[in-house]
Amino acid sequence: MKKIYHTIYEMRAFLTLWLSQSFSALGSAMTAYALVIWSYQQNGSALMTAMLMVCSYAPYVVCSLFAGALSDRWNKKVTMLVCDSIAAVATGLIWLLLETGQLAIWHIYAVNVVSGLMNTVQQPASEVAVTRILPKQFYQKVGGLRYLSNAVNSILTPVITTAILGIFGLRAVFCLDLGTFAVAFLTLLFWIRIPEKKQAEQGTAERFLASVKSGVVWLKQQRGIFALICFLAAINLVASMYQAAFPAMMLSRTGGSETGMGIVNMVIGLSTLAGSLFASFRKEPKSRIRVICNCLLFSMSTENFLLALGTNVWIWSLAGFLGWIAIPWMSTNMEAILRLHIPESMQGRIYAVRNAFQFFTIPVGYLIGGFAVDYIFEPLMAAQNNRFLMALFGTGKGSGAALFFFVIAFLGVGICLYFRRNPSLWELEDKTGR
Repeated sequence: MKKIYHTIYEMRAFLTLWLSQSFSALGSAMTAYALVIWSYQQNGSALMTAMLMVCSYAPYVVCSLFAGALSDRWNKKVTMLVCDSIAAVATGLIWLLLETGQLAIWHIYAVNVVSGLMNTVQQPASEVAVTRILPKQFYQKVGGLRYLSNAVNSILTPVITTAILGIFGLRAVFCLDLGTFAVAFLTLLFWIRIPEKKQAEQGTAERFLASVKSGVVWLKQQRGIFALICFLAAINLVASMYQAAFPAMMLSRTGGSETGMGIVNMVIGLSTLAGSLFASFRKEPKSRIRVICNCLLFSMSTENFLLALGTNVWIWSLAGFLGWIAIPWMSTNMEAILRLHIPESMQGRIYAVRNAFQFFTIPVGYLIGGFAVDYIFEPLMAAQNNRFLMALFGTGKGSGAALFFFVIAFLGVGICLYFRRNPSLWELEDKTGR
Protein backbone atom coordinates (compact mmCIF):
# COMPACT_ATOMS: atom_id res chain seq x y z
CA MET A 1 0.00 0.00 0.00
CA LYS A 2 2.87 2.39 0.79
CA LYS A 3 4.19 1.90 -2.73
CA ILE A 4 0.78 2.76 -4.20
CA TYR A 5 0.49 5.89 -2.06
CA HIS A 6 4.02 6.91 -3.01
CA THR A 7 3.23 6.44 -6.71
CA ILE A 8 0.05 8.51 -6.44
CA TYR A 9 1.97 11.25 -4.60
CA GLU A 10 4.65 11.42 -7.28
CA MET A 11 2.00 11.51 -10.02
CA ARG A 12 -0.36 13.89 -8.20
CA ALA A 13 0.05 16.82 -10.60
CA PHE A 14 -0.49 14.64 -13.65
CA LEU A 15 -3.44 12.83 -12.06
CA THR A 16 -5.18 16.12 -11.24
CA LEU A 17 -4.65 17.37 -14.79
CA TRP A 18 -5.66 14.02 -16.28
CA LEU A 19 -8.90 13.74 -14.30
CA SER A 20 -10.06 17.29 -15.02
CA GLN A 21 -9.16 17.14 -18.71
CA SER A 22 -10.82 13.73 -19.03
CA PHE A 23 -14.01 15.17 -17.54
CA SER A 24 -13.92 18.00 -20.08
CA ALA A 25 -13.23 15.49 -22.88
CA LEU A 26 -16.41 13.64 -21.91
CA GLY A 27 -18.46 16.79 -22.49
CA SER A 28 -16.75 17.41 -25.83
CA ALA A 29 -17.27 13.80 -26.91
CA MET A 30 -20.97 14.00 -26.06
CA THR A 31 -21.36 17.10 -28.24
CA ALA A 32 -19.49 15.46 -31.13
CA TYR A 33 -21.58 12.29 -30.83
CA ALA A 34 -24.85 14.24 -30.73
CA LEU A 35 -23.87 16.31 -33.77
CA VAL A 36 -22.99 13.18 -35.77
CA ILE A 37 -26.49 11.80 -35.09
CA TRP A 38 -28.08 15.19 -35.84
CA SER A 39 -26.14 15.51 -39.11
CA TYR A 40 -26.99 12.03 -40.42
CA GLN A 41 -30.66 12.41 -39.46
CA GLN A 42 -30.80 15.76 -41.27
CA ASN A 43 -29.06 14.66 -44.48
CA GLY A 44 -28.78 10.85 -44.57
CA SER A 45 -25.34 11.25 -46.16
CA ALA A 46 -22.18 9.48 -45.00
CA LEU A 47 -20.05 12.06 -46.82
CA MET A 48 -21.71 15.11 -45.23
CA THR A 49 -21.41 13.50 -41.80
CA ALA A 50 -17.78 12.57 -42.46
CA MET A 51 -17.08 16.20 -43.32
CA LEU A 52 -17.56 17.03 -39.63
CA MET A 53 -14.31 15.21 -38.87
CA VAL A 54 -12.60 16.44 -42.02
CA CYS A 55 -13.15 20.00 -40.84
CA SER A 56 -11.71 19.11 -37.43
CA TYR A 57 -8.61 17.33 -38.68
CA ALA A 58 -7.70 19.30 -41.82
CA PRO A 59 -6.52 22.46 -39.97
CA TYR A 60 -4.90 20.23 -37.36
CA VAL A 61 -2.77 18.58 -40.05
CA VAL A 62 -2.05 21.69 -42.14
CA CYS A 63 -0.95 23.87 -39.21
CA SER A 64 0.76 21.27 -37.03
CA LEU A 65 4.29 21.98 -38.28
CA PHE A 66 4.11 25.62 -37.19
CA ALA A 67 2.03 24.99 -34.07
CA GLY A 68 4.76 22.80 -32.57
CA ALA A 69 7.41 25.47 -32.92
CA LEU A 70 5.06 28.04 -31.38
CA SER A 71 4.21 25.62 -28.58
CA ASP A 72 7.90 25.23 -27.70
CA ARG A 73 8.16 29.01 -27.33
CA TRP A 74 4.89 29.77 -25.55
CA ASN A 75 3.91 29.20 -21.94
CA LYS A 76 2.32 25.73 -21.88
CA LYS A 77 -0.32 26.48 -19.26
CA VAL A 78 -1.47 29.72 -20.90
CA THR A 79 -1.57 28.02 -24.30
CA MET A 80 -3.81 25.24 -22.99
CA LEU A 81 -6.14 27.68 -21.22
CA VAL A 82 -6.54 29.98 -24.22
CA CYS A 83 -7.12 27.13 -26.68
CA ASP A 84 -9.73 25.50 -24.45
CA SER A 85 -11.51 28.83 -23.99
CA ILE A 86 -11.78 29.55 -27.72
CA ALA A 87 -13.09 26.02 -28.37
CA ALA A 88 -15.70 26.54 -25.63
CA VAL A 89 -16.82 29.82 -27.21
CA ALA A 90 -17.24 27.98 -30.51
CA THR A 91 -19.50 25.42 -28.82
CA GLY A 92 -21.48 28.27 -27.29
CA LEU A 93 -22.06 29.74 -30.75
CA ILE A 94 -23.51 26.44 -31.98
CA TRP A 95 -25.84 26.45 -28.98
CA LEU A 96 -26.92 30.02 -29.76
CA LEU A 97 -27.64 29.13 -33.40
CA LEU A 98 -29.70 26.16 -32.25
CA GLU A 99 -31.71 28.33 -29.87
CA THR A 100 -32.49 30.85 -32.63
CA GLY A 101 -33.47 28.11 -35.09
CA GLN A 102 -30.66 28.98 -37.52
CA LEU A 103 -28.34 25.98 -37.02
CA ALA A 104 -27.17 24.51 -40.33
CA ILE A 105 -24.58 21.87 -41.14
CA TRP A 106 -22.11 24.46 -42.48
CA HIS A 107 -22.14 26.23 -39.11
CA ILE A 108 -20.88 23.03 -37.49
CA TYR A 109 -18.22 22.67 -40.19
CA ALA A 110 -16.95 26.18 -39.42
CA VAL A 111 -16.90 25.62 -35.68
CA ASN A 112 -15.06 22.32 -36.14
CA VAL A 113 -12.39 24.16 -38.14
CA VAL A 114 -11.88 26.57 -35.23
CA SER A 115 -11.79 23.71 -32.71
CA GLY A 116 -9.31 21.85 -34.91
CA LEU A 117 -7.01 24.88 -35.01
CA MET A 118 -7.10 25.18 -31.22
CA ASN A 119 -6.36 21.50 -30.80
CA THR A 120 -3.41 21.90 -33.16
CA VAL A 121 -1.69 24.26 -30.75
CA GLN A 122 -2.93 22.72 -27.52
CA GLN A 123 -1.97 19.10 -28.22
CA PRO A 124 1.84 19.55 -28.45
CA ALA A 125 1.72 21.93 -25.47
CA SER A 126 -0.15 19.27 -23.48
CA GLU A 127 2.36 16.57 -24.46
CA VAL A 128 5.27 18.68 -23.22
CA ALA A 129 3.37 19.59 -20.06
CA VAL A 130 2.90 15.91 -19.23
CA THR A 131 6.61 15.25 -19.77
CA ARG A 132 7.50 18.08 -17.37
CA ILE A 133 5.16 17.19 -14.53
CA LEU A 134 5.64 13.42 -14.68
CA PRO A 135 8.67 11.37 -13.55
CA LYS A 136 10.24 9.33 -16.36
CA GLN A 137 9.46 5.93 -14.79
CA PHE A 138 5.71 6.54 -15.22
CA TYR A 139 5.71 7.19 -18.97
CA GLN A 140 4.18 3.80 -19.80
CA LYS A 141 1.50 4.22 -17.13
CA VAL A 142 0.51 7.53 -18.71
CA GLY A 143 -0.41 5.80 -21.95
CA GLY A 144 -2.55 3.30 -20.07
CA LEU A 145 -4.26 6.00 -18.02
CA ARG A 146 -5.03 8.06 -21.09
CA TYR A 147 -6.64 5.12 -22.77
CA LEU A 148 -8.44 4.42 -19.50
CA SER A 149 -10.07 7.85 -19.62
CA ASN A 150 -10.81 7.44 -23.33
CA ALA A 151 -12.41 4.08 -22.59
CA VAL A 152 -14.59 5.42 -19.78
CA ASN A 153 -15.66 8.30 -22.02
CA SER A 154 -16.43 5.86 -24.85
CA ILE A 155 -18.64 3.88 -22.47
CA LEU A 156 -20.43 6.88 -21.03
CA THR A 157 -20.73 9.04 -24.16
CA PRO A 158 -23.34 7.02 -26.11
CA VAL A 159 -25.29 6.11 -22.96
CA ILE A 160 -25.48 9.61 -21.48
CA THR A 161 -25.85 11.39 -24.82
CA THR A 162 -28.67 9.14 -26.04
CA ALA A 163 -30.49 9.57 -22.72
CA ILE A 164 -30.06 13.36 -22.67
CA LEU A 165 -31.09 13.72 -26.32
CA GLY A 166 -34.21 11.67 -25.68
CA ILE A 167 -35.24 13.53 -22.52
CA PHE A 168 -33.88 17.07 -22.77
CA GLY A 169 -32.69 17.52 -26.36
CA LEU A 170 -29.49 18.80 -27.97
CA ARG A 171 -29.44 21.98 -25.87
CA ALA A 172 -28.77 20.01 -22.70
CA VAL A 173 -25.76 18.32 -24.31
CA PHE A 174 -24.22 21.73 -25.07
CA CYS A 175 -24.91 22.89 -21.53
CA LEU A 176 -23.17 19.86 -20.03
CA ASP A 177 -20.21 20.29 -22.39
CA LEU A 178 -19.66 23.89 -21.26
CA GLY A 179 -20.01 22.84 -17.62
CA THR A 180 -17.26 20.23 -17.92
CA PHE A 181 -15.07 22.80 -19.67
CA ALA A 182 -15.47 25.19 -16.71
CA VAL A 183 -14.33 22.49 -14.27
CA ALA A 184 -11.23 21.67 -16.33
CA PHE A 185 -10.40 25.34 -16.92
CA LEU A 186 -10.54 26.29 -13.23
CA THR A 187 -8.57 23.21 -12.20
CA LEU A 188 -5.75 24.00 -14.62
CA LEU A 189 -5.80 27.69 -13.73
CA PHE A 190 -5.61 27.34 -9.94
CA TRP A 191 -4.25 23.89 -9.08
CA ILE A 192 -1.78 22.83 -11.77
CA ARG A 193 1.74 24.21 -11.95
CA ILE A 194 3.63 23.44 -15.16
CA PRO A 195 7.37 24.28 -14.99
CA GLU A 196 8.60 26.57 -17.75
CA LYS A 197 12.20 26.51 -18.98
CA LYS A 198 13.88 29.79 -19.80
CA GLN A 199 14.74 30.21 -23.45
CA ALA A 200 16.53 32.92 -25.37
CA GLU A 201 14.29 35.36 -27.13
CA GLN A 202 13.59 34.21 -30.70
CA GLY A 203 11.90 37.07 -32.46
CA THR A 204 12.90 36.84 -36.11
CA ALA A 205 10.94 35.04 -38.77
CA GLU A 206 14.11 33.30 -39.94
CA ARG A 207 14.75 31.76 -36.53
CA PHE A 208 11.14 30.74 -36.21
CA LEU A 209 11.25 28.96 -39.57
CA ALA A 210 14.53 27.37 -38.54
CA SER A 211 12.78 26.10 -35.42
CA VAL A 212 10.08 24.54 -37.58
CA LYS A 213 12.67 23.03 -39.89
CA SER A 214 14.63 21.51 -37.01
CA GLY A 215 11.70 19.28 -36.10
CA VAL A 216 11.39 18.02 -39.67
CA VAL A 217 15.15 17.45 -39.99
CA TRP A 218 15.31 15.53 -36.70
CA LEU A 219 12.48 13.25 -37.73
CA LYS A 220 14.00 12.69 -41.16
CA GLN A 221 17.21 11.49 -39.52
CA GLN A 222 15.38 9.04 -37.25
CA ARG A 223 14.43 6.35 -39.76
CA GLY A 224 12.91 4.04 -37.17
CA ILE A 225 10.68 6.72 -35.64
CA PHE A 226 9.66 7.93 -39.11
CA ALA A 227 8.77 4.37 -40.18
CA LEU A 228 6.68 3.97 -37.03
CA ILE A 229 4.82 7.20 -37.77
CA CYS A 230 4.20 6.12 -41.38
CA PHE A 231 2.83 2.82 -40.06
CA LEU A 232 0.35 4.62 -37.83
CA ALA A 233 -0.53 7.04 -40.64
CA ALA A 234 -1.52 4.10 -42.85
CA ILE A 235 -3.54 2.57 -40.01
CA ASN A 236 -5.24 5.94 -39.42
CA LEU A 237 -6.28 5.99 -43.08
CA VAL A 238 -8.13 2.69 -42.65
CA ALA A 239 -9.52 3.68 -39.25
CA SER A 240 -10.92 6.98 -40.54
CA MET A 241 -12.56 5.26 -43.51
CA TYR A 242 -14.12 2.92 -40.94
CA GLN A 243 -15.33 5.87 -38.85
CA ALA A 244 -16.87 7.53 -41.91
CA ALA A 245 -18.84 4.39 -42.80
CA PHE A 246 -19.81 3.39 -39.26
CA PRO A 247 -22.77 5.76 -38.68
CA ALA A 248 -24.11 5.08 -42.18
CA MET A 249 -24.25 1.34 -41.51
CA MET A 250 -25.40 1.45 -37.89
CA LEU A 251 -28.16 4.03 -38.45
CA SER A 252 -29.58 2.61 -41.68
CA ARG A 253 -28.79 -1.11 -42.04
CA THR A 254 -31.37 -3.73 -41.10
CA GLY A 255 -30.77 -4.52 -37.43
CA GLY A 256 -29.10 -1.19 -36.76
CA SER A 257 -30.44 1.93 -35.05
CA GLU A 258 -29.40 4.88 -32.93
CA THR A 259 -29.66 2.61 -29.87
CA GLY A 260 -27.70 -0.12 -31.63
CA MET A 261 -24.91 2.30 -32.48
CA GLY A 262 -24.86 3.39 -28.86
CA ILE A 263 -24.56 -0.23 -27.67
CA VAL A 264 -21.66 -0.97 -30.03
CA ASN A 265 -19.87 2.22 -29.01
CA MET A 266 -20.38 1.34 -25.36
CA VAL A 267 -18.88 -2.12 -25.92
CA ILE A 268 -15.93 -0.51 -27.67
CA GLY A 269 -15.50 1.65 -24.58
CA LEU A 270 -15.63 -1.39 -22.29
CA SER A 271 -13.07 -3.13 -24.47
CA THR A 272 -10.77 -0.13 -24.39
CA LEU A 273 -11.23 0.11 -20.62
CA ALA A 274 -10.18 -3.52 -20.16
CA GLY A 275 -7.22 -3.00 -22.46
CA SER A 276 -6.24 0.18 -20.61
CA LEU A 277 -6.26 -1.55 -17.23
CA PHE A 278 -4.08 -4.29 -18.69
CA ALA A 279 -1.68 -1.73 -20.19
CA SER A 280 -1.48 0.33 -16.98
CA PHE A 281 -0.25 -2.58 -14.86
CA ARG A 282 1.66 -4.52 -17.50
CA LYS A 283 5.45 -4.62 -17.20
CA GLU A 284 7.65 -3.31 -19.98
CA PRO A 285 7.71 -5.87 -22.81
CA LYS A 286 10.89 -7.33 -24.26
CA SER A 287 9.95 -6.00 -27.69
CA ARG A 288 7.79 -2.89 -27.97
CA ILE A 289 7.80 -3.07 -31.77
CA ARG A 290 6.52 -6.64 -31.74
CA VAL A 291 3.69 -5.58 -29.41
CA ILE A 292 2.72 -2.70 -31.72
CA CYS A 293 2.72 -4.88 -34.85
CA ASN A 294 0.83 -7.77 -33.25
CA CYS A 295 -1.81 -5.58 -31.62
CA LEU A 296 -2.61 -3.74 -34.83
CA LEU A 297 -2.68 -6.94 -36.89
CA PHE A 298 -5.11 -8.53 -34.44
CA SER A 299 -7.37 -5.46 -34.53
CA MET A 300 -7.37 -5.16 -38.31
CA SER A 301 -7.99 -8.87 -38.89
CA THR A 302 -11.08 -9.07 -36.65
CA GLU A 303 -13.23 -5.95 -36.35
CA ASN A 304 -13.88 -4.92 -39.96
CA PHE A 305 -14.63 -8.48 -41.11
CA LEU A 306 -17.18 -9.01 -38.33
CA LEU A 307 -18.79 -5.61 -38.93
CA ALA A 308 -19.14 -6.45 -42.61
CA LEU A 309 -20.53 -9.95 -42.18
CA GLY A 310 -22.50 -9.46 -38.96
CA THR A 311 -26.27 -9.10 -39.06
CA ASN A 312 -27.13 -7.90 -35.57
CA VAL A 313 -25.93 -5.70 -32.71
CA TRP A 314 -24.39 -8.64 -30.82
CA ILE A 315 -21.99 -9.59 -33.61
CA TRP A 316 -21.15 -5.95 -34.23
CA SER A 317 -20.48 -5.54 -30.51
CA LEU A 318 -18.13 -8.53 -30.60
CA ALA A 319 -16.37 -6.88 -33.53
CA GLY A 320 -15.90 -3.69 -31.55
CA PHE A 321 -14.59 -5.59 -28.53
CA LEU A 322 -11.99 -7.54 -30.52
CA GLY A 323 -10.98 -4.53 -32.56
CA TRP A 324 -10.18 -2.32 -29.58
CA ILE A 325 -9.04 -4.63 -26.78
CA ALA A 326 -5.38 -4.54 -27.87
CA ILE A 327 -5.16 -0.89 -28.96
CA PRO A 328 -4.28 0.58 -25.51
CA TRP A 329 -1.36 -1.85 -25.15
CA MET A 330 -0.15 -0.78 -28.59
CA SER A 331 -0.51 2.91 -27.79
CA THR A 332 1.30 2.80 -24.44
CA ASN A 333 4.32 1.19 -26.08
CA MET A 334 4.33 3.67 -28.94
CA GLU A 335 4.14 6.62 -26.52
CA ALA A 336 6.96 5.16 -24.46
CA ILE A 337 9.15 4.81 -27.57
CA LEU A 338 8.51 8.43 -28.57
CA ARG A 339 9.11 9.90 -25.12
CA LEU A 340 12.32 7.92 -24.67
CA HIS A 341 13.73 8.94 -28.04
CA ILE A 342 12.66 12.56 -28.51
CA PRO A 343 14.71 15.25 -26.66
CA GLU A 344 12.48 17.14 -24.23
CA SER A 345 13.64 20.53 -25.54
CA MET A 346 12.30 19.63 -28.99
CA GLN A 347 9.22 17.63 -28.04
CA GLY A 348 6.69 20.32 -28.92
CA ARG A 349 7.87 20.79 -32.51
CA ILE A 350 8.62 17.08 -33.07
CA TYR A 351 5.24 15.98 -31.72
CA ALA A 352 3.68 18.56 -34.02
CA VAL A 353 5.61 17.23 -37.02
CA ARG A 354 4.58 13.74 -35.95
CA ASN A 355 0.98 14.88 -35.87
CA ALA A 356 1.21 16.33 -39.38
CA PHE A 357 2.61 13.09 -40.82
CA GLN A 358 0.66 10.62 -38.72
CA PHE A 359 -2.73 12.30 -38.85
CA PHE A 360 -2.87 13.80 -42.36
CA THR A 361 -4.43 10.54 -43.52
CA ILE A 362 -7.42 11.01 -41.20
CA PRO A 363 -9.27 13.74 -43.17
CA VAL A 364 -8.27 11.94 -46.36
CA GLY A 365 -9.74 8.71 -45.00
CA TYR A 366 -12.98 10.40 -43.95
CA LEU A 367 -13.40 11.89 -47.41
CA ILE A 368 -12.64 8.58 -49.12
CA GLY A 369 -14.91 6.65 -46.77
CA GLY A 370 -17.86 9.04 -47.05
CA PHE A 371 -17.56 9.34 -50.82
CA ALA A 372 -17.08 5.59 -51.32
CA VAL A 373 -20.15 4.68 -49.26
CA ASP A 374 -22.46 7.31 -50.81
CA TYR A 375 -21.37 7.10 -54.45
CA ILE A 376 -19.80 3.68 -54.99
CA PHE A 377 -20.78 0.94 -52.54
CA GLU A 378 -24.38 1.91 -51.73
CA PRO A 379 -25.31 2.39 -55.42
CA LEU A 380 -23.46 -0.83 -56.27
CA MET A 381 -25.44 -2.88 -53.75
CA ALA A 382 -28.70 -1.18 -54.74
CA ALA A 383 -28.21 -1.92 -58.45
CA GLN A 384 -27.11 -5.58 -58.33
CA ASN A 385 -29.10 -8.77 -57.76
CA ASN A 386 -26.22 -11.05 -56.85
CA ARG A 387 -27.58 -13.47 -54.26
CA PHE A 388 -24.13 -14.20 -52.86
CA LEU A 389 -23.44 -10.52 -52.09
CA MET A 390 -26.97 -10.07 -50.74
CA ALA A 391 -26.50 -13.07 -48.43
CA LEU A 392 -23.20 -11.71 -47.13
CA PHE A 393 -24.01 -8.01 -46.76
CA GLY A 394 -27.80 -7.75 -46.77
CA THR A 395 -30.05 -5.52 -48.85
CA GLY A 396 -31.24 -1.95 -48.70
CA LYS A 397 -29.43 1.09 -47.37
CA GLY A 398 -26.45 0.17 -45.21
CA SER A 399 -25.53 -2.94 -47.20
CA GLY A 400 -23.05 -0.91 -49.26
CA ALA A 401 -21.35 0.28 -46.07
CA ALA A 402 -21.08 -3.36 -44.98
CA LEU A 403 -19.37 -4.27 -48.26
CA PHE A 404 -17.03 -1.31 -47.76
CA PHE A 405 -16.03 -2.67 -44.32
CA PHE A 406 -15.17 -5.99 -45.97
CA VAL A 407 -12.86 -4.26 -48.47
CA ILE A 408 -10.99 -2.13 -45.95
CA ALA A 409 -10.48 -5.19 -43.73
CA PHE A 410 -8.10 -6.60 -46.35
CA LEU A 411 -6.43 -3.22 -46.69
CA GLY A 412 -5.76 -3.04 -42.93
CA VAL A 413 -4.29 -6.54 -42.76
CA GLY A 414 -2.06 -5.81 -45.77
CA ILE A 415 -0.70 -2.64 -44.14
CA CYS A 416 0.20 -4.51 -40.95
CA LEU A 417 2.00 -7.29 -42.83
CA TYR A 418 3.92 -4.79 -44.96
CA PHE A 419 5.25 -2.69 -42.07
CA ARG A 420 6.01 -5.73 -39.97
CA ARG A 421 8.78 -6.48 -42.48
CA ASN A 422 10.23 -2.95 -42.37
CA PRO A 423 13.83 -3.19 -41.03
CA SER A 424 13.87 0.43 -39.81
CA LEU A 425 11.15 -0.38 -37.28
CA TRP A 426 13.16 -3.19 -35.77
CA GLU A 427 16.23 -0.96 -35.43
CA LEU A 428 14.35 0.78 -32.60
CA GLU A 429 14.74 -2.42 -30.55
CA ASP A 430 18.45 -1.65 -30.26
CA LYS A 431 17.76 1.92 -29.09
CA THR A 432 15.21 1.49 -26.33
CA GLY A 433 16.48 4.41 -24.33
CA ARG A 434 16.67 2.30 -21.19
